[in-house]
Amino acid sequence: MHTSLIIALDWFGIAVFAATGALVASRKEMDVFGFALLAIVTGVGGGTVRDLLLGRLPVFWVQEPAYILVCVIVAVVLFFTAHLPESRYRLLLWFDAIGLSLFAVVGADRALDVVPSPVIAVVMGVVTATFGGIIRDILGGEVPVLLRKEIYVTAALAGAAVFVGGKALGVAEPNALLAGFLACLLVRGLALWLGWSLPPYRARPGRPQDGSRR
Repeated sequence: MHTSLIIALDWFGIAVFAATGALVASRKEMDVFGFALLAIVTGVGGGTVRDLLLGRLPVFWVQEPAYILVCVIVAVVLFFTAHLPESRYRLLLWFDAIGLSLFAVVGADRALDVVPSPVIAVVMGVVTATFGGIIRDILGGEVPVLLRKEIYVTAALAGAAVFVGGKALGVAEPNALLAGFLACLLVRGLALWLGWSLPPYRARPGRPQDGSRR
């Protein structure tokens, strides 16, 4: 049950994230190869960084190239259909929220298979959930979502932490996965809906160079 559920979530998450990459390509009016490139790097980017950090070689999509094929199929489908939604940007944001939530829990679970450390698992959940989107935005010429005044990493952190905490407390794995997914989606969804953001750093007068106080 555990293995099949995680695999299903992994495949679905990659397809959803690949769709966000293709939607960015549509906003930039790229050709079909640009669609495929952004779909692939978004779909497998976070998991690739996770596997490299955990020393899991070869990385998951080298062991199972069908992941790349799924990204390409999604890219080709959206190349011909991306013009249909009324707002591609809103669709991109909500697809990204779903992918973020899926990969936050899947990444944490994958890490627990290698390193039985709750802290490392949460960190790897955040890495898996966010790095694909960061690579997508950089290649697509967008401001990386990590640098915007949005609640993004915090949502992934919440989802991964709820999942890992649930497992540590003995919650059944499917329930822990669902709780982590919903926690991340709720935080990110409310941030999108209500425009939430964390307080930014505010510049303040520095200390005088002569060491005196004013």
